[in-house]
Amino acid sequence: MNTNTPQTRIATFGELLLRMSVADGNRFTQANEIKIHVGGAEANVCVLLSQLGIQTDYITRLPQNDLAQLAINELQKHKVNTSKCVYGGERLGLYFVESGNQIRQSQVIYDRSNSSFATIQKNQIDWEEALKDVTHFHWSGISPGVSYEAGLVCKEGILAAHQKGLPISSDFNYRSKLWQYGKKPSEIMPDLLQYSTITVADLDAIEIYFGIKTDKKESDSDRFQKTFELLKKEMPFLKTLAMSFRKSDGPAHLYKGLLLHEGNFYETKEHKIHVVTDQIGSGDAFNAGLLYGLSNKLSGQKCIEWATACGVIKQSIHGDFAITSLAEINHFMENGSSNRINR
Repeated sequence: MNTNTPQTRIATFGELLLRMSVADGNRFTQANEIKIHVGGAEANVCVLLSQLGIQTDYITRLPQNDLAQLAINELQKHKVNTSKCVYGGERLGLYFVESGNQIRQSQVIYDRSNSSFATIQKNQIDWEEALKDVTHFHWSGISPGVSYEAGLVCKEGILAAHQKGLPISSDFNYRSKLWQYGKKPSEIMPDLLQYSTITVADLDAIEIYFGIKTDKKESDSDRFQKTFELLKKEMPFLKTLAMSFRKSDGPAHLYKGLLLHEGNFYETKEHKIHVVTDQIGSGDAFNAGLLYGLSNKLSGQKCIEWATACGVIKQSIHGDFAITSLAEINHFMENGSSNRINR
């Protein structure tokens, strides 16, 4: 092994949350039991990357109480380094989930106001120390949506990573129920996204953040490639753009990935998903799969195959985290989905 190449170490910044899911497919108004999972977009990315053998650092601000400890324990169980987290503030953010089905949508209610992360201040994270030995920085549009202050701290991290010359990946992750503090996403996000070298986006969020529109009558691949050209004018360092596309096909979903990487376009086949166990976190799994492929210098086609496979597999798993393995993902990529018993 070439000792001059630093070992991949991916740091992510975002809010760690407890997810409160109404049990047994009930509605919020029928709830008499809640199941707790730990989640948060950037934590989800770390957990899958760690399972795939990549070192990860998760950076956030947490209260000093047992609920925060529960969440941290869950990350540590999956070998995510949490030593760079800072402490302070009153409470951990929560979100509540009512699972939908093939007839109605899932519903989310956020309870994140005044959380430790929402009240984070500049200079509370020593970014020089936090990014020591790190080879890559990842963040998402959720953080600047939580509070103006969280957006400022996110920018501190982005600038520190940019000054170090690190690759910076972002997920557009627009959440309409966030952004309650008086600023529009289009006022905040372009400034933060301009430093990204890698980004995962969707066409709707690109329109909300940058006002970039494409013709809905055109094919996904044409819209994607035109979007990349327009986005490059706003994001001058951008080398890699990926998107997942989901469409309904009767009761099933069709899911595929598209990638533009260093000037070349790649596309996966459409995967047919007949049963969705839990869709939340599938975009984060897609991100982690992409970062795994890029970190291992796989071909562009292999990178988007990895991202898409991780996104599909996550939809079969309860909770925010994609609990899987290299062997399972490789098996899926070679054989597709399976209902056989592995014994």
